[in-house]
Order: sequence, then C-alpha cells, then structure tokens
Amino acid sequence: MKNTQRMNWKAILALTLVLALGSCRNSGEKQATDPKTVGETLTLEHQLGTVTVQKNPKRVVALDYVSLENLHELGIEVIGIPKSNLPNYLNQYADKGKVTDLGTLFDVDYELLNELEPDVIFMSTRMETNYAELSKIAPTIFIAQDQDRVLESFEENLDIFGQLFDKEKEVDRAVTRIKAKIGALEEVVSESGSSALIIMHNKGKFSAFGENSRFGIIHSLFGFKQAVEDLDRSRHGQAVSNEFIQAADPDYLFMVDRSAVVNKQATNKEEIENVLVQRTKAYKNGNVVYLDPEAWYISGGGITSLELMIAEVADNFKPNK
Repeated sequence: MKNTQRMNWKAILALTLVLALGSCRNSGEKQATDPKTVGETLTLEHQLGTVTVQKNPKRVVALDYVSLENLHELGIEVIGIPKSNLPNYLNQYADKGKVTDLGTLFDVDYELLNELEPDVIFMSTRMETNYAELSKIAPTIFIAQDQDRVLESFEENLDIFGQLFDKEKEVDRAVTRIKAKIGALEEVVSESGSSALIIMHNKGKFSAFGENSRFGIIHSLFGFKQAVEDLDRSRHGQAVSNEFIQAADPDYLFMVDRSAVVNKQATNKEEIENVLVQRTKAYKNGNVVYLDPEAWYISGGGITSLELMIAEVADNFKPNK
C-alpha cells in the first residue's frame, strides 16, 4: 500500500465495546458462566475495512508472523498458521498437532482454513489482496506496519490484541520494555555519530535501504546517521553496485542475506564482502553486521522480532572509547 494511503491508526481505530442483545436476555435462558463471553464484541475500522469480532475468540488463525509473535507473547493459542518460512524462534509451532499448516505467507490453503472454522483471522501486507476472500470465512483483521511511524504503529497493533483478548496490562509491559531498550540503544548510537548503510544481498545483487524503509528503524529508532540519504523507499530497496557501497563508506554496514532465509542457504561471505566492500570503514573496523533475516525480512514488527532486532544491533555496536 502506498504511503499516501496509510492513515493514522490512532484516528482510524474506532474501538467500541458492544454488549450484544439477544437470546441471553430471555428470562428462561441461563447466562454464560464466563462474563467475558456474554456476547461482548469489538468493532474496529482498519485500512481494508470494518470488522466486528467476538471478544476473547478461541479459534484463532494467524497468517503472518508478526501476529503470531504477538499472540505467542501474550499467551494466546492459535489453531492455524502458514509454516513454509517459520522462523526458528517460533519453531515450537512447526510440529504437527493442534496447529494446522495452512501453506505459505502468500498462498493459503482455503479448504483447510474453512475446515478450521476460525473465530478470527489475522493477516498483513503479504495477504492484502486476499482480504475479501478471507473475510468470507471469518472476521479478518489487517495488521498494518507503517514505516513512517514504526513505534506508533507497533503500539497501535498491540492495542488491538490487548483489547480483543483482555491483555492490556501485558501489552503495556511489553511496550514499556521495548521503548526502554530502544531508548538506551539510540542514546549511545547517537552520541557516537556513527553512520550506517543497510544492504540486502540477493542472488549476487545488492539493494540499499534508507530511513523509512522496511529496515529503516536502524536510522529512525536506533540512532544511526544515514551514510546515503534519499534512497528509494521501494519495499525491495534501491538497486546499487559495489562501487556505490564503497563510495558510501559507512561506519557500519548492516547486511540482510535474503538467500539465507528464502533459499535456506546462506551466501558465501566472500561473494558479499568483495574487494570494493573491503575498502569501507565498516569492513576495516570489523563492523559488517549480518542481520538475522528471519527477524528482519520474514517478520519484523512483532514483540519477539523487534526485541531480537534491538538486541542484535546493540550487541554488534562498538561505542567510541
């Protein structure tokens, strides 16, 4: 979705609790024993539509790993997920059993999904064009990640989970913890004045990513100056050459090896760290950092992956002495 179409979630989310009327009011009928399930619903508007969902749904499907991370961290069970590129840090969902494998992040098995009879479906950008079809099966919630407002949209997305599953306190604790970690990292990085260039390597080709890109939190939240400004904000980055990387000469070179996660085979470092890359300050000072492609490329934006991303950059940062 284009940035001009992105809206402020604080203004978009019309979170209204509605006590459903109906047969429960019949004097001859028993009330549910759990007050959380007495017809209470949550109505919200998101970028793809408006949806009303029963609060505390039991049969939950997550078609993206950001949602799965958040559900896992909040202690919410799921019954179906795509397992094709499941990150190692979510490998407890890999085994067969209660959690059904629904295919890939781009191609869901609709027959299996229908059989699960979910109460709610979570999905994000990779399945955006399938929203209408998914909504025919169950109430479907689109979880957006706004690269212009990374931390704000992270909080707003968590608010959805907190409201829907009565996990507001857990959400508040997670947000507070993550903000503190980001603040500590940003402080030391900003004081150092270090510059960075973010590169994705894919089949022998390089793409560069700047601020407000899918990897832009290195600049916008973590405090690194941009070695090169005004890079193309395309989801797949701006195609660049070895000469471009050498000329940028960043203090830190952050690498995302796409092949390592998509093709399940890491690229030979000699292919990435070629003669021109070796002329950068980053290489000479041992500051070429290979980022976890599962957290950064496959997921990114959930509680688990965001904490991994913060820790990875913090662990590889060398403050000025």
